[in-house]
Amino acid sequence: MPAAQPDPIVFRWDLDKTYLRSEFDSLRDLVKIPFEKPEEKITVPGVVTLIRNLRRVAREQGREVRVFFISASPPQIAKAIKDKLALDGTEYEGITFKNQLQHIMRGRFRNLREQVGYKLTVLLRQRGEFPPHAREVLFGDDWESDPLIYSMYADLLAGRLTTAELPAILQRAGVDPELIEEAQTLAAQIAPADAVERIYINLERRSPPRVFEPFGPRLIPAFDYFQSAACLFQDQHLDIDGVAEVAQSLAAEAGLSARHLANSLADICRRGYLHPQVREALEFELARRRVLPPRRGRGLLPRLQWWVRARTRRTVLVARPLPPNQPAIDYLHLVQHWQQRHAPEGEHRPS
Repeated sequence: MPAAQPDPIVFRWDLDKTYLRSEFDSLRDLVKIPFEKPEEKITVPGVVTLIRNLRRVAREQGREVRVFFISASPPQIAKAIKDKLALDGTEYEGITFKNQLQHIMRGRFRNLREQVGYKLTVLLRQRGEFPPHAREVLFGDDWESDPLIYSMYADLLAGRLTTAELPAILQRAGVDPELIEEAQTLAAQIAPADAVERIYINLERRSPPRVFEPFGPRLIPAFDYFQSAACLFQDQHLDIDGVAEVAQSLAAEAGLSARHLANSLADICRRGYLHPQVREALEFELARRRVLPPRRGRGLLPRLQWWVRARTRRTVLVARPLPPNQPAIDYLHLVQHWQQRHAPEGEHRPS
């Protein structure tokens, strides 16, 4: 009997602040973006290496793999973005830009900075183009509303959030009525599946990780892509070579020392997203490759295990953990809380 074909895997990325270090905090930054040359655009340290290794490992596992980007930038700068991706050697299957010019022509200036309705409809529309059994891993940042958008999308797919509940939530989020109707229609058309394995949030603005606790263990807030790589190794989307390469990229691109990387690994383990056995395996292998500092000062048994492994050079096999127990999310409350947290100073948002 032939072995079962593994499920396709889709990695979806927010482009701005997650892949590119886009600066659009001021009008001056926004005006500058279209005139930047591809070589002037800066990637987030480690991201190019991470995507390349995610694709490699998926292919070695015999999985169909797709990478998609979603950008809030206008299509007028698509060529510069695509040239930058080509310069990085980043393979991808699709990229979606936000048609800002259409909003200006229709006088919908509020929609220029509104991302919830835009990104949610893009995610739902693309899902209809994937095989029904495709698994997904989502990558975003803490700059605007990626945690909220990705979590709503995941729960709509899984049936934890119903299409009947969606309008009230999106109204509270300030989404345009046309996009609310479109999101509801798209959500009703997709086949239900608990397909989103993880949501990774790059803490670009250094938000305290505890603010993401209401999103449950499915969402992992990470201070750098080494922490994400370690958790992706735990979920068997990366191998030890891939984790080592991401760590080396961070050392080269961001100047992170071996001690800083070791502290980063300890932090993601201490916050409960990485199993201690996985941390142990990574520390051993990465120290042996001189990516992390050598471990000293442990008890007799760990030192004996270290001695044996150093001579057998065998990576500890780690069983794939069960999917996280994802609690129900009160989105009406969460949207209100999120808006208050992200409102500009002095601005009052109605409940």
